[in-house]
Amino acid sequence: MKQIVLLIAVFALSMSANAQSGLKKAEAPAVVTKEAPAKNSNQPVQVTTPTEQPSIQVNFPVEEKSNAKMTFESMAVDYGTVAQNSEPLRLIKFTNTGTDPLIIKNARGSCGCTVPNWPKDPIMPGQSSSIEVRYDTNRIGKINKSITITTNEGDEPHVIQVIGEILKADDQSVPPSTPNIIKGN
Repeated sequence: MKQIVLLIAVFALSMSANAQSGLKKAEAPAVVTKEAPAKNSNQPVQVTTPTEQPSIQVNFPVEEKSNAKMTFESMAVDYGTVAQNSEPLRLIKFTNTGTDPLIIKNARGSCGCTVPNWPKDPIMPGQSSSIEVRYDTNRIGKINKSITITTNEGDEPHVIQVIGEILKADDQSVPPSTPNIIKGN
């Protein structure tokens, strides 16, 4: 019976300490310790009750904006008018005109028919590079797609337009496909 009364007293002290602590969640939790006689023994038993809950702090990494600057030769990849099954590869040429290394995080086409492949290593200030673009030239008709490029420059991605027209291979009005894979850039 004495133990129950003692536990109630410890609980009441604990609640009182919580009420007094207010919103001090950032501090280390306090502990209330009381001694009570053990059942059938003259030895004291130590009862410990935390007076407040520990706080949890979550820190999310903050990405700093870099001074990299991706400058393109052209904001469009122009296939022109080509025959069906012509060379699908074109290049998007660019230069890092900033003062920090440029990192391309992602490049994605607006559909599965437009596939970009970008450099995975950082582009140093003053260095030029290119992104390979492959459009499925088996598709006949106008080309009006886009490629979205995400870098370490900030939140705004670059959007490159992919345009042109693919005519049926047996159409005599189609000029022969040129071996210059960077046409339009």
